[in-house]
Amino acid sequence: MDRKDLLKLYKIKMRPLILDGAIGSSLQTLSVQKNDMLWSSRLNLSNPTEVSKLHKSYIQAGADIITTNTFRTNPVAYNSAQLKITNEDFVKTAVEIAIDARGDENIIVAGSNAPAEDCYQQERTISKSELIDNHFEHIEYLWKQGCDIIWNETFSHLDEIEIVSNFCSSNNFPFTINIFLDKELKLLSGENLADVMDLIKSHKPAAIGFNCIHSSLLKNIIDKHKINYRWGFYLNCGSGNFTDTDISCSVTPAEYWSNAEKYLKYSPLYIGSCCGSNPAHTNFIKEKLNEIYSN
Repeated sequence: MDRKDLLKLYKIKMRPLILDGAIGSSLQTLSVQKNDMLWSSRLNLSNPTEVSKLHKSYIQAGADIITTNTFRTNPVAYNSAQLKITNEDFVKTAVEIAIDARGDENIIVAGSNAPAEDCYQQERTISKSELIDNHFEHIEYLWKQGCDIIWNETFSHLDEIEIVSNFCSSNNFPFTINIFLDKELKLLSGENLADVMDLIKSHKPAAIGFNCIHSSLLKNIIDKHKINYRWGFYLNCGSGNFTDTDISCSVTPAEYWSNAEKYLKYSPLYIGSCCGSNPAHTNFIKEKLNEIYSN
């Protein structure tokens, strides 16, 4: 299988790569089941046309990387539902939608792999063996179905970061780890960012990123930690609490860019947007990057 390479595309573009924006919160209005661990991933089965349309909208807006709608197709979430389809086929359906939407474009299809449980949950409710099985199975499904890279996102516990980093690196799967931190720049499991970064770097990921955080927190990260590794970010555009059922956008594309632009001098590998964003945010990023890097 001919897979597209993140770092090669970065060298071709000679600018930060553009990651797509929100998937789940963009599709949430189409999902009739609230408080569902599968969240928008049900739509891969019930409304694949709309999922495909969203992927294509991000590509048309300028995304170089699109993420599969697999944020909640992992075994722990899958086992909470009663679907008339195997977990592997559930993932396969989502990946096929993204690959078909890409067509012949030189676009990276990133297989979204989320924490096994809720992203903002501090206490673990599953066993370590369940945690390991969840990530091993989900990552294998994503890779087998043709994703170009494993996109681990919103990770906030050291045990999961270590599990997925070790598994991806030992199997030669290209991967990123995108971290969610609290206001003290610690994981929800309590570890300091510097120690976490050292652990991740030892597994040689394609990049280390920060996602689902606000610009002020990213500024604190940059101010207090020297990022001496390939990195990227996609900031939160949502309003309300992270635990809200519905996430609405509270940041305009222009406002988002004013927050993101200041980090270009630190040479990010990719820039995207997170919860609450839409293709308009992606398009604004593309236009501004084109203005800057065409000169």
